[in-house]
Amino acid sequence: MSQTRTLNPRHLGQMILVLLFSFIVLSTQAKPKQEYYELRTYTLTSPEQRQGVEAYWQNAAIPALNKMGIKNVGVFREMEPGETPKLYVLIPYKSLQQFEAVQSKFFLEPAHQKAGDTYINAPFKQPAYQRIESSLMKAFTHLPELEVPAKKDRIFELRVYESHSEKFAKQKIKMFNEGGEIEIFRKTGLQPVFFGETLVGTQMPNLTYMITAPSMEAHKQHWKQFGQSPEWKELSSLPEYADTVSEITSVFLVPTSFSQI
Repeated sequence: MSQTRTLNPRHLGQMILVLLFSFIVLSTQAKPKQEYYELRTYTLTSPEQRQGVEAYWQNAAIPALNKMGIKNVGVFREMEPGETPKLYVLIPYKSLQQFEAVQSKFFLEPAHQKAGDTYINAPFKQPAYQRIESSLMKAFTHLPELEVPAKKDRIFELRVYESHSEKFAKQKIKMFNEGGEIEIFRKTGLQPVFFGETLVGTQMPNLTYMITAPSMEAHKQHWKQFGQSPEWKELSSLPEYADTVSEITSVFLVPTSFSQI
C-alpha cells in the first residue's frame, strides 16, 4: 500500500532559499557588472611636454592606480601626430564607487607625490601640458569588461560615433548589443578592447569604442570583411537603426612601451 509523504514546511523553506541563493550566484557569474572608463586626452605643445607626461604616467600615475586596485591602464600615442600632438589615457574602473575613491585619494599618496613631483608641481609658465579633455563612459551590456589583447606589436583604432539626439544614440547602442553588431565585429576579425556609452564628456550624445589589430594592413582587411558581411548588410538595413550616427571620428593609436593595454 503506497503512502503519501508530506514535505516538512521548514524543509521546503530551506530548499527554496538554497535554490534562490543558487540562482543569484549563477546570475551574478553569468552577467559581469559593467565597468566604467575614463578617457583622458592630453593636448601637448612640445616634445618635452610629451616626454614629461609619459614619464609621469609610467613612474607615478600607473603605479599609484595599480596600488589602488586599478589594473590595465592604457597610454597611447597618435600614429600620425598633428601640429598639437595628443596623448590618450584609458583608465578602467569596476564601479562608480571605485572611481570616486580614486578621485579623492589619488594625489594624497606619498609615493605618487614624490614620483610625480615634476608633473604635479609644474610652474605656471612651464605647464606639464596644454589641456586635458576627459570623458566618463559606461561599458556596454554585451561587452561589460575591457578585453586586454596579447602583448604583441599592434595598432589601435579609437572611434567616436555621435548621434543627433539621445534617442538615436540609444538605438545605436542597442544595435551593438541586442542587434549583434559586436559579434559581427568578432566574426570578421575586428577585435574589441572596449565599448562605452559616454555619460559625461564632449561631443554628446555619443558612444566610443576601441578595436585593435596586429597591423594596419590586417585592420583594413578586417574592416573590408565587416563591410561585406551578409549579417552586417542585413542588420544595417533594418529601419530601426537608420540615422543613428550623424558623425564618426577616428584616430589610430600605438601603445607606449609602458602601457598596460
